[in-house]
Amino acid sequence: MTVGGAADFEVFRDAWGIPHLRAADASALAYAQGYVTAVDRAWQLEVERHRLLGTSAGPLGAQELGWDAFARRARLADTARRCHEALDEETRAWVGAYVDGVNDGLARHGARAPEFGRSGVEPGRWEPWTPLGVWLSTHVLFAGFPAKLWRDEVARRLGADAVGLFATDGPATSGSNGWLVDAARSAGGGALIAGDPHRFVEDPGVYQQVRLACPEFDVVGLAVPGVPGIGHFGHAGSVAWAITNAMADYQDLYRERLRRVPGGGVEALGPDGWRAAQVHVERLTDGEPVEVVETERGVVVIGGPDEGEGVSLRQPARVHADLGFAALPDLLRARTVADVDRAFDRWAEPVNVVLAADTDGGLLHRVAGTVPVRDPENMLRVVPAWEERHAWRGTYGPLPRAEADGIAVMANERSLAAPLGVEFAPPHRARRIRTLLEERPTWGAEDMSAVHMDTELASCTPLLELVERLDGLSPAAAGLRERLLNWDRRMAAGSVRAAAYARVRSHVVRRLARHELFAPLTDLAPAYPEVFRPWLALVPRIAFGLERLLTEDRLPYEDRLAAVRAALEETATAAADVTWGELHRLAPWQALPDPDADWPALDGDHDCVLSTSSVPGLTDLSARGPAARYVWDLARREDSRWIVPLGASGTPGSAHHRDQLPMWSRGELAPVITDFDRLTQETLVPDTTPDATPDTTPDTTPDTTPDTMPDIPTTTTGATGVTGVTAAVGVEYEKHVDGFGAFRLTRLDPTGSDIDVVHAWVSEERARFWGMTGVGRDEVREIYTHLDSLDTHHAYLVRLDGTPVALFQTYEPEADRVSECYEVQDGDLGVHLLIGPAGSGAVHGFTGALVGVLVSYAFDGLGKKRLVAEPDARNDKAVALFHRAGFEPAGEIVLPEIDLPEVHLAEKRARLAFYTR
Repeated sequence: MTVGGAADFEVFRDAWGIPHLRAADASALAYAQGYVTAVDRAWQLEVERHRLLGTSAGPLGAQELGWDAFARRARLADTARRCHEALDEETRAWVGAYVDGVNDGLARHGARAPEFGRSGVEPGRWEPWTPLGVWLSTHVLFAGFPAKLWRDEVARRLGADAVGLFATDGPATSGSNGWLVDAARSAGGGALIAGDPHRFVEDPGVYQQVRLACPEFDVVGLAVPGVPGIGHFGHAGSVAWAITNAMADYQDLYRERLRRVPGGGVEALGPDGWRAAQVHVERLTDGEPVEVVETERGVVVIGGPDEGEGVSLRQPARVHADLGFAALPDLLRARTVADVDRAFDRWAEPVNVVLAADTDGGLLHRVAGTVPVRDPENMLRVVPAWEERHAWRGTYGPLPRAEADGIAVMANERSLAAPLGVEFAPPHRARRIRTLLEERPTWGAEDMSAVHMDTELASCTPLLELVERLDGLSPAAAGLRERLLNWDRRMAAGSVRAAAYARVRSHVVRRLARHELFAPLTDLAPAYPEVFRPWLALVPRIAFGLERLLTEDRLPYEDRLAAVRAALEETATAAADVTWGELHRLAPWQALPDPDADWPALDGDHDCVLSTSSVPGLTDLSARGPAARYVWDLARREDSRWIVPLGASGTPGSAHHRDQLPMWSRGELAPVITDFDRLTQETLVPDTTPDATPDTTPDTTPDTTPDTMPDIPTTTTGATGVTGVTAAVGVEYEKHVDGFGAFRLTRLDPTGSDIDVVHAWVSEERARFWGMTGVGRDEVREIYTHLDSLDTHHAYLVRLDGTPVALFQTYEPEADRVSECYEVQDGDLGVHLLIGPAGSGAVHGFTGALVGVLVSYAFDGLGKKRLVAEPDARNDKAVALFHRAGFEPAGEIVLPEIDLPEVHLAEKRARLAFYTR
């Protein structure tokens, strides 16, 4: 297709809606990637654009003002502009093609994302440097520089020797697992690279499965939405690569002395005395002024001249005007590990550990990125800006590398990048992965899920050793002690003992946080800007440092044992049959939260290979975990596999919004399809429909029946933004709802394609209460043909901007068996409602809008006075739906068994409910 003057490109989709793009050259392919990303992730792109600009409170609300103030003070947008200006001409043009695709895609398809209507914003235009800003804002906190604020406070309040008590990866850092098995250990005869990046799980996801193919290269991998190319995880056919966070320290914090000078200027004290700082004022979306100050060290992110002091942030991207974007097109063109190695020589940040392998047997294991050379104290804490010894003195080079022979593992542990950092992840994940890989002589791509999903928790040992030493317990606590000591130490979702361990651990964390030793650290966070507070909260620090705290003598042994004893007794009084999965559920970040979303129970825990992290002592819910999983097979790329937590589409209501979630939660992987003949070609026609992606959903579609429904608004025109009641040819009723689109009711046509839609819906397990799960298409057609012949019963297909979202049926109660169960009144209308998959997966408020339209049709369109509902008594979801819609319950009834000409209706227990005008 040709769009906006760009070169032709083709879009194909596999069964999971993953885009496979083919174009004439690299530039046209970059345009295609930007265009399709705008089609699939329009709202996500808008959120990321606002975050880098420091304007996210506009669409998302006042809770984002803290981030916005940081983004302004850190000068993220200006840094992105500088880095863009410094790009070589070829890379700048390549990024520009991507941005052109984004802008054209947003202009033609952006309105299909319902969040724009909910937030009241329209898709904004991307600047040539916006992808660099997205990358920067996504990773500016990635290396965890705020941990220096924590260490600084600990040293000042408890002494420098206390800093090591909490040494571990911090509450907001991110990491990954990655491993390589060489050809000699591979069943297929080629190396295997596998892993899973651990990040905050977001909806839509932080990674985008994509294939980029042109005559110059053909790469499958995981892209970052808003950024061209495939930087982190890719398979180019003859070579594949993957990364993990190296846990290197490459950003510094300086304690600045600041003062105002006549004329409105600001000066900062440096090694050469008082020097002028750059200063200007910006305003947040609420009108609040933000003074932006930049010294010779960096941008001031805490404090300011009015306080007389502040803390500045110095980072390589701003110093060197380089985010490493030149590496991205080089990676796409790579054919060997030597090519990948040269590409990563141009990498900047974040600093990563890299694994790569090629079909010639080449292997690569190295660190990549920009790390400044400076005083070791800079890596530990906030350092004085006026001392010369803390100035940067160039960059490290060459960075560490190792021989990748047989098996190589990277899991954020203290190994290859040890000279470059301070805090690393505990070694448990890395050790466990290596142990698992060494247990088998050969591995295939299909075997790697066993590693991905391993739930052994080695970090539980110190706590369980203290549990073992306890005596004199109550009978209940003694029983719990025995169960824990006989536990297999696996954090399985179905495990009651894993849940008991987690409860004991949380109680221990909370008790230690109240220990007098840590009293000076209890109220640090409020003194700092909001964005830094997660690093300064005591309970998460205790939680993630628990393994060390339980073995360090600084905390008296008797106090540690007492905390464990009290925790065991307290846990023993709680329900004993709760499983870990009941406590430990996915809790992804959403820009516009959906309180009605039902997220799955999870296996795993923070220090398991399956690192689904919670914060013991605060919550067992998991906001961090595998943001993707992958297996790259160098013998046969078509045997490779991948998965993301949700789906390829970021559009609520799309068939591919969350279709990968069931597989992800079970540890299954989807195949990487490399044969274009097995894909479905897509024509991207400009429209504003909620989902123009072909419905090619595989058999793993989740149960999309809503568990709970939002409150149903009154549908009076003007009161809820419901406007535009119209009649159209072939449409029984139509109503436009702001933020959602046009709902249309059409009489169901049993002779056409409508019956295929209905048959698919009523055949699903979630629709079992309709009693048609085992009924064939022809039988369903006969049932609805009979229904269509009646004057008293009607069936309607409800569409939202053309997409079927619900089946709505009405009937005259006096002509139905329900009349035997209550006294029918004049103006009564019976109703049944089945919400389809596209509707069940829609945004918060969808069900309320839908029911409001149906009520409006019944009252305003048909002139009825009261609606009658009789959902199956066992169908708690349907009962809850009608209750929230305003239906008044009228008790339980038994509908008698009856034979109709085309169908037998069995006896049914139902919950009668009425909705009166």
